[in-house]
Amino acid sequence: MHSTRKLWTWLAVICVLSFTVLGWVGTEIYLTAPPIPNQVVSTQGKVLFSEGQVQRGQEAWLAAGGQQLGTVWGHGSYVAPDWSADWLHRESLALLEIWAQKENKLSFEQLSTPRQGELKARLKEEMRGNTYDQKNGVITLSPERAAAVQLVTQHYVALFGNDPSLEKLREQYAMNKGSLPDQADLQALPAFFFWSSWAAAADRPGEEGLSYTSNWPHEPLVENTPTAGAGIWSIASVILMIAAIAGMIFYHSASKEESDPVPPKTDPLFDMKPTPSMLATKKYFFVVIGLILAQVGMGVITAHYAVEGHSFFGFPLAEILPFTVSRTIHTQFAVLWIATAWLATGLYIAPAISGYEPKFQKLGVNVLFYALLFIVVGSTAMGWLGSLQHKGNEFAFWIGNQGLEFTSMGRVWQILLFIGLLFWVTLLGRGLLPALKKPSESRGLIAMVFLAAMCIGGFYATSLTWGPHTHYSMIEYWRWWLVHLWVEGFFEVFATAVIALLFTRLGLIHAATANSAIILETIVFLFGGILGTLHHLYFTGTPTFVIAIGAMFSALEVVPLAMIGVEAYRNYQRSKAAAWVQSYKWSILCFIAVGFWNTVGAGLLGFSINTPIALYYMQGLNMTAAHGHAALFGVYGMLGIGLLLFCLRGLSARAAWSDKLLQAMFWMLNIGLAMMVFISLVPAGIYQAIASITKGMWFARSPEVIHSHLMETLVWLRVPGDVVFAIGTVCLALFAFRLLTAKKTADVSLNSAIPAKKTKQA
Repeated sequence: MHSTRKLWTWLAVICVLSFTVLGWVGTEIYLTAPPIPNQVVSTQGKVLFSEGQVQRGQEAWLAAGGQQLGTVWGHGSYVAPDWSADWLHRESLALLEIWAQKENKLSFEQLSTPRQGELKARLKEEMRGNTYDQKNGVITLSPERAAAVQLVTQHYVALFGNDPSLEKLREQYAMNKGSLPDQADLQALPAFFFWSSWAAAADRPGEEGLSYTSNWPHEPLVENTPTAGAGIWSIASVILMIAAIAGMIFYHSASKEESDPVPPKTDPLFDMKPTPSMLATKKYFFVVIGLILAQVGMGVITAHYAVEGHSFFGFPLAEILPFTVSRTIHTQFAVLWIATAWLATGLYIAPAISGYEPKFQKLGVNVLFYALLFIVVGSTAMGWLGSLQHKGNEFAFWIGNQGLEFTSMGRVWQILLFIGLLFWVTLLGRGLLPALKKPSESRGLIAMVFLAAMCIGGFYATSLTWGPHTHYSMIEYWRWWLVHLWVEGFFEVFATAVIALLFTRLGLIHAATANSAIILETIVFLFGGILGTLHHLYFTGTPTFVIAIGAMFSALEVVPLAMIGVEAYRNYQRSKAAAWVQSYKWSILCFIAVGFWNTVGAGLLGFSINTPIALYYMQGLNMTAAHGHAALFGVYGMLGIGLLLFCLRGLSARAAWSDKLLQAMFWMLNIGLAMMVFISLVPAGIYQAIASITKGMWFARSPEVIHSHLMETLVWLRVPGDVVFAIGTVCLALFAFRLLTAKKTADVSLNSAIPAKKTKQA
C-alpha cells in the first residue's frame, strides 16, 4: 500500500508539472505567433489585402473543406497541395519570371546560369526579408513582388471559383468547382494563403535564416532548409530514447515479476446476471459495428478519389459526396466508433465491478445512447449539407463542418457531445461508487478507470477553446490538446486499466500486481505523452524551443512500447491458462493485436516521422497516413473490438456465438491492415519523402508526383488490402447479425428478466 501511494504521488506530480509546461508553451505560442497584418501593400501604396481579409480567408478555407482539402503548414489531407508550400513556390517562380522579363526581355529559363544565380540570390533576400511594421500592422512589398502576389492571387481565385481552364487541376486535387461561391470569401482566401506562405519564409525579427515556421516547408528557391536545431534535437532524442529503453529493460530484468495466479477451474463470469443497465448497453455495440462499416465504406471512396478526383469508377459521385465530405466522415467516424465502444464498455463493467445497480441507471444509459445517436446523425447530415450547398462560414463553424481534421463537427454538436461525455462520466461514477468506497486490492485499478474516464470527458472541453477568428497557430495548439491527449494519453490509460481490470476479474492476474503495474505504466505513458503533444507543433508558427521539448518527450513515448511484446506474450499465455478461457479467446487475441500494432504502428512508424528532421521532410505525406492507419485502427480500433466482444459475450446467447466468424474477422482485419499499410501507404510515403528532400515539399504534393504512374499504381495496390480488410468487417457484421437474430435461449431469457438492483459481483 505504501509503494502504491508513492506511485500515485509521482503520477500527480508528473501530471501537474507536465500540464504546467504545456500551458506555458501555449502562452508563448500566443505571444510569438506570426503576426496577422492589417494590410498588405506595395511600396507604391497599392493595397493587395485589406484589414480582416487574412482571418476571413482562413474561415473561407475551413468552410470550403479546410484540412480535408489539402493542408496548411502540413496538417490535413494528402491529395490537394499544401497551400502554404504551393503559394510559396508559385510566388517565387512568378517573381523570378517578372525580373527576367523586365530586366533581360527573356524568360527565366532562357537566362544564363550565372544570371539565374543572381536572381535566385535576390529572390532569397526579397522573400526572407521581414517588412512587417509592428506599429501600423502593415506588410510592405516591392512593386515586382506585389505583381507576383497578384498573379498567384488570380490563380487561386480561378481555382476555387469556376474557371473551366482549371477543371483538370481541380480533378487532380479532388476538389469541386465553385468551392467558394461567395465573392468576398473568394477574394479573401488568397490573403490567408499568402500570409501562411509569408510566415513560412520571412525571417523572425532579430533572426537571420529562421522563419516563423522554422523554415518549413522545404523550398530550395528561398533556401528554406532545416535549422541546426532540428538536426541536433533529432539526434538527442534518438540517444535519449535508446538510453531510456535500456534503462527500462534493466529495471524489468532486475525486478522480480510475480507469476500469474492459478486460474479458477470455471469461468468466474459464467453465472453473472446482467443488470438492466448492462443489458441496455448491447445496442451501443451494434451501432459501433454499423459505424465501422460506414467508416470503411467512406475510406474506400476517399482512397479512390486519389485516382479519379470527381468519380467513383466513372460515376460522378463527387456531385453528391465530395472528397471533403467522404474524408470528414471517414476520419470522424473512426474516433466516434472507437469512443462509443469504450463508453459502452465502461457502462457495462461498472455494475459488474461494484455489484450494484443505481436507481434509474438503465434510463440514463438509454438517454445517453439516443443523445449520442442524435449527435452522430445530426453532425454528419449538417456537415454534408453545409459542404454540398456552400452554406457559408457561420453555418460551417456552428452546425456544419469546421474543416479541422478529427474535430470537424460544428460547435453546437461539440457542446452537445461534451455534455454527453460528462453525463457518461456521471453514470460511470454512480456505478463504480460502491467499489471505490470499499477497500480492496483492485480499488486502485477501479480508481484509474474512473480518473481516465473523467479526463476523457473533461478534456473534450479543449474542442471549445477556439473560435472562428482564432489565430491558426492557436487553433492547432488546442486541436492537438484534444486529438493527441485523448488518443495517445487518456485513451491509452483507460484502455490498459480496463484490460487489467478484466483480467483480474477472470482470475488470470493478481489484483495487487496489476494495481501497481498500471499506475507505473500510466506514469511512463503520460511522462512522455503530455509534452509529446508538441511534436505536432514543430512548424505551426511556434517558438524554436517547441522543437526541443517535443523531440525529447515524443521520443519517450516510444519507450513503453519496447516492452509491449513481452506483455502480448503474457496475454497469449493467459489465453491458454484454462479451457474456459477459450470463451474469451478472440477478445484476448484482439488485445494481443493491440500490442503488435502499438509496436509497429505507434512505435516504428510513429517514430519514423516524429523526429524534427524527419517530420521536416515528411509532414503531410503518406508516411503520416501509414502511421495514422496502423496506430488508430491497429491499436485503438482492435482494442475497441476486443472490448466489444468481451461485453457481448456476457450479453448474448452462447449458442449464437460463432468463433468461425470471429476467426475470419480477426485475421482478415489484421492482414488487410498490414497489406494496406506496407504494400501501399509506406512505399508511397517513401517515394514522396524522396521528392520532398530533393526538390521541395511543393513538389512532393504536386500533381506531377501525386498523379505519377507509380503513385497511382500504389493507390491501386491498396485494393487487395482494402478488400481483405472489408471482408473482415463484413464477418464482424455477420457475427452481429447472428447475435441479433438468434432465438433467445433460456439463459438469456433468465438474464434479461432480472430487475433487481443487486447483481452478483464478478
